[in-house]
Amino acid sequence: QEQLTESGGGLVQPGGALRLSCVAPGRSFTPYAMGWFRQAPGLEREFVANINLLDDTTNYADSVKGRFRISVNSGDNTQYLQMNSLKPEDTAIYYCAAKTRPTSGTRSSITYYDLWGQGTQVTVSS
Repeated sequence: QEQLTESGGGLVQPGGALRLSCVAPGRSFTPYAMGWFRQAPGLEREFVANINLLDDTTNYADSVKGRFRISVNSGDNTQYLQMNSLKPEDTAIYYCAAKTRPTSGTRSSITYYDLWGQGTQVTVSS
């Protein structure tokens, strides 16, 4: 059920940077946590990063740790993913997600989140 909107994807050369944004247009909500996932062709959707809005703790997949940074604007709950030092293996559709009600799973699992965006394509290629 898509109720978030991502933007900021595109084509970038290896070593470049992109910043993805995620908003909830037309609705107000108070998420407990927000996160980013990605899905490359032929592969399952995988966890990228998460932020717990109760204590601002963050969590990253090992593959992006030190290169990506997740943040949230507390005023309007716009979520961002700053991606630096991009690699070809980062190529995927990136999805933002939010947890607004009790759910199952851990912060890195798909079932933890109840709101999703439609995805934005990120392609890293020379």
